[in-house]
Amino acid sequence: MSTESDTTTETVATQAGDARITWHRAKRVRLVLAVSHGAGGGIEARDLRALARVLPGHGVSVALVEQPWRVAGKKLAPAPKTLDAGWRGLWPALVGPGLPVVSGGRSAGARVACRTAGELGAHAVLALSFPLHPPGRPERSRAAELLGTGVPTLVVQGGSDPFGRPAEFPAGDFALVEVPHGDHGFAVPKRAETTQERALEIITESVVEWAASLG
Repeated sequence: MSTESDTTTETVATQAGDARITWHRAKRVRLVLAVSHGAGGGIEARDLRALARVLPGHGVSVALVEQPWRVAGKKLAPAPKTLDAGWRGLWPALVGPGLPVVSGGRSAGARVACRTAGELGAHAVLALSFPLHPPGRPERSRAAELLGTGVPTLVVQGGSDPFGRPAEFPAGDFALVEVPHGDHGFAVPKRAETTQERALEIITESVVEWAASLG
């Protein structure tokens, strides 16, 4: 395990290969938020970094999870069942501190969190940029994954996300926060009324408020 400033990094062996967890720990921690990346990027995503920077100040330790395929340097994500296996394999390291764990992720990582929440005993689910459907293919809905978590669930979605705009989401037992003008990576056009800085604030403020409500 290596340490750099206020973070620690550990490697965890799973059936899908070695995963990596970068911990951003709160001093007075009451909750753990574990979030993984999508199929097209890593934990350097702007929303994940913003959460890791802000939430520890509110009693939430953030675990940024790199799936085994990313750790191995591969460019293409494996099948969903392999992603789920990786998440299951590292879960013991996440619950190790004995605190409630919110299972989360962005895009493909959000789908993993939704699919596995019940069996792993997640305290709640945070779905960032949930890919409700492939771009231009609304008939291929993945809503069942989101509706089937069985735990408190928060979706944070860009207003211009081609994988599913907020208005496309079905009614269900989950909360949804819109990031105005945001795309799938929560980037906003320079001409938009919402600045990039404000877009990230909407994400972090919403998650802080929601996490506080979880008890």
